[in-house]
Amino acid sequence: MIGHLVTSGTFSLDGGTWDVDNNVWLVGDDREVLVIDAAHDADAIAAAVGDRRLTAIVSTHAHDDHIDAAAELADRTGAPILLHPDDMVLWRMTYPDRDPDRALADGDELTVAGTTLRVLHTPGHAPGAVCLYAPDLGTVFTGDTLFNGGPGATGRSYSDFGVIVGSIRDRLLTLPPDTVVRTGHGDTTTIGDEAPHLDEWIARGH
Repeated sequence: MIGHLVTSGTFSLDGGTWDVDNNVWLVGDDREVLVIDAAHDADAIAAAVGDRRLTAIVSTHAHDDHIDAAAELADRTGAPILLHPDDMVLWRMTYPDRDPDRALADGDELTVAGTTLRVLHTPGHAPGAVCLYAPDLGTVFTGDTLFNGGPGATGRSYSDFGVIVGSIRDRLLTLPPDTVVRTGHGDTTTIGDEAPHLDEWIARGH
């Protein structure tokens, strides 16, 4: 079972601040659930979790708009926050005095309600960006690595266009074409819909 809510807030980096709407994804059943990207509104996310056990708060990367409700949600539920260690430089901008509870590594498998999510390290938008592939659900949660229409932004600190294109080409476009791409912002898409546009993204430097 996949749950979804949209929360609103701001994203700040490199001296600028922007209003953003974030997708928060929940994977689980009636008893337990995992949250992907605790953004902006701990109350709304806690309400979506309900009386289920929250097994983990997984951060696809550590830009502030994806983690700014993580600590409060963790404190309220006792769930651990999981983050790839390459994103600690970004994490520290939001939480200078608190560490994530567990480190994510490429190839890790997280299980919730009998569903396995495989961690794919996909740097580029951020050094520690990860995607979560759930083959049994036919879906991949891509954070800000791949959107409906192309790669995530790489114009700010700690990002790299060549790296993100390589991550998408080698780690995501190799998934089955009918895999549903559930993104950090905006609409869903599929691997098959995005794959034909790789050369176009490279040509325009997206």
